[in-house]
Amino acid sequence: MVSIKPQISGPGRFSILVVDDDPSIVQVLEARLSAAGYRVFTAVNGKQALEIINEQAVDLVLSDVKMPGMDGRELLKTVTETWPGIPVILLTAYGNIADAVSSIHQGAADYIAKPFDGSELVSRINKLLTKAYPAEDVKLDSGHGLVYGKSPAMAALSRVMRRIAPSDVSVLIQGESGTGKELVAKVLHKWSNRSTGPFVVIDCGSTQPTLLESELFGHVKGAFTHAFQDKKGLIETAHKGTLFLDEIGNISAEMQTRLLRFLQDRSMRRVGDTRSIDVDCRIIAATNADLREMVGTGKFREDLYFRLKVIRLEIPPLRERAEDLPLLAEYFLEGLSKKTGIERPRISNFAMDMMLKYSWPGNVRELFNVLEAGALLCPGGVLRPEDLQLEKGLTQRSHEHKPLSLDESEKQAIIQALEKTGWVQKHAADILGISRRAIHYKIRKHNIVIGSRNPVSDQDMGDDPS
Repeated sequence: MVSIKPQISGPGRFSILVVDDDPSIVQVLEARLSAAGYRVFTAVNGKQALEIINEQAVDLVLSDVKMPGMDGRELLKTVTETWPGIPVILLTAYGNIADAVSSIHQGAADYIAKPFDGSELVSRINKLLTKAYPAEDVKLDSGHGLVYGKSPAMAALSRVMRRIAPSDVSVLIQGESGTGKELVAKVLHKWSNRSTGPFVVIDCGSTQPTLLESELFGHVKGAFTHAFQDKKGLIETAHKGTLFLDEIGNISAEMQTRLLRFLQDRSMRRVGDTRSIDVDCRIIAATNADLREMVGTGKFREDLYFRLKVIRLEIPPLRERAEDLPLLAEYFLEGLSKKTGIERPRISNFAMDMMLKYSWPGNVRELFNVLEAGALLCPGGVLRPEDLQLEKGLTQRSHEHKPLSLDESEKQAIIQALEKTGWVQKHAADILGISRRAIHYKIRKHNIVIGSRNPVSDQDMGDDPS
């Protein structure tokens, strides 16, 4: 989900697409939903709506039924087939309610008759979104803020996740350490039809190879030394739920064979047992290794690789989604403040500039750790560069491989903040941790043209008022 300021709960974390060929209806709906705290996209026909869904992270579609070209029913059919996790509400004239009711059987989440009551509309949308996207626990290690962002890469990842979450296909998640692979798996589980079932995690990288077989498949009493009683394996425990195999590239050749057999037959035997047990669970695997290269060198079975990667998700490293960093930083600091009771520190523009140029080898996990330490160390409630314990020598360079001047760094940080907030100066100032007066001054100082992607060069205009 995309929002200007990440929120743990409430309407502000949701985006709604309004589709109607009547501009007055669109205007009324946009104003009402925006006032309720939702982020609103608008389209005048079904074709334009699909283009927006392809480009934006949309949580709910509110569409008129009768429109020229692709009407509401055609749009409903396309959305439910392509993005089955996105609820669709149809707007219909009072006399066509029977048709709207029939559309419920075709996949619509609800229908609303025109003319509609604004308060009732918002109430029904809120209830539907709460049901479709259950609120996250207020914990930093389970929030969507760790996974999503405004970058094109994360928006694309979100769209694919929404499309595949309701299915039972096996998913292989790849990405560097600290990018949030387990969190992606948790979100897929929560969005799936198995969300009420167990989410079982096994770390193949930390479990000893001699114990992994028993951990996965379980054993019967007497199967080996110290097997004093029957033990249910994690695969069996994941029945009707999701089994997440982290660091799958570390399993032995023998375990690869056993796991492949289970994926083919969906039945397993405990160690030392002769009986087969049928298990209905979804498999999601993750690794930071290149399994394709391991297949080429004979270290990983090709048939198992293709069984696991029916869908392959690649999570980009933080250095490739720097535009998400201010959102993630604010999200983490807000969570740390609630967790520890300390006042949430502001991030100075120079600290933000330093973080934006850092390469983040530990990715999102490292960002959280750095901010946690910085929040405890910073004086006066302002996070400054000296409060950030970053590894030296890991600062990213510009495309020309030339270090930026201090003024140029400040200008780039302001431009990035403005772009992230749709060029709303107040919001950009909040991200940078400076006052509105200060950002007005700095925009004039650097001759930044509001809304321009190519501002002119710097021109010093005197002392900084901040």
